[in-house]
Amino acid sequence: MGEITLISWNVNGIRAVSKKVVHNNLKFNDWLYKASPDVLCLQETKAQIDQLTEKIISPQGYKSYWHSAERKGYSGVVTYSKTNPNRVNNNLGIKKFDSEGRVVETEFDDFVLFNVYFPNGKMNKERLQYKMDFYDTFLDYVMKLRKEGKSVIICGDVNTAHTEIDLTHAKANENTSGFLKEEREWIDKLLKNGFIDTFRHFNKESENYTWWSARAIVKGVTARERNVGWRIDYFFISDDLLDNLIESKTMNEVMGSDHCPLLIKLKFK
Repeated sequence: MGEITLISWNVNGIRAVSKKVVHNNLKFNDWLYKASPDVLCLQETKAQIDQLTEKIISPQGYKSYWHSAERKGYSGVVTYSKTNPNRVNNNLGIKKFDSEGRVVETEFDDFVLFNVYFPNGKMNKERLQYKMDFYDTFLDYVMKLRKEGKSVIICGDVNTAHTEIDLTHAKANENTSGFLKEEREWIDKLLKNGFIDTFRHFNKESENYTWWSARAIVKGVTARERNVGWRIDYFFISDDLLDNLIESKTMNEVMGSDHCPLLIKLKFK
């Protein structure tokens, strides 16, 4: 397979981002051609296939694999790949999760890739419980694959900052969903089960964020311009892939969403 580049990005609406200049005067599709990842995983697409243009569905050189929510304009993920996967699956096997369009699982020769838009628990206690149930169901599903000997990559918007250096105002958000003890402990559990936070493998510094509130404008200056943010988007790899990992970074120069993309590179013989 050689060297492979994967990019993950919560676009907060694929129809909206496709019309925007996202980097160096390039609109989304042109940026994609220039960045040219082997696989691009997008979350929060907020679209059904029949609402999209052919240019979005089938960018030149890519096949796309969609999982849209039953509810229109909500959730949704898509994985674009230059290589045809050996297997594609959109279901965890539980209706209340599968109906929200949160997972695309693609299996390649060297790994199984999960593109996931994890739930947000801020709305109420019921949605927080839904989020925690999703977390547990997803981890159980992934660990079955690990027990079968599969290498696993998980990417997407996890909707939780892991440690205090992963958000600007840690103390003020201790009782806010996205930084609750039980949410953070699930990431601890994922790591204890043999997964690696690829960004933190290379970079232990604070003030590296992936999401900035679009509403937090102070005296005309955005949260992103002030770098008041949260790191809630991740690439996790199973530890058997660590020797293959050669790079992991945020792409905060890319605009168009309230999140920025993430990139990892792996090398296979």
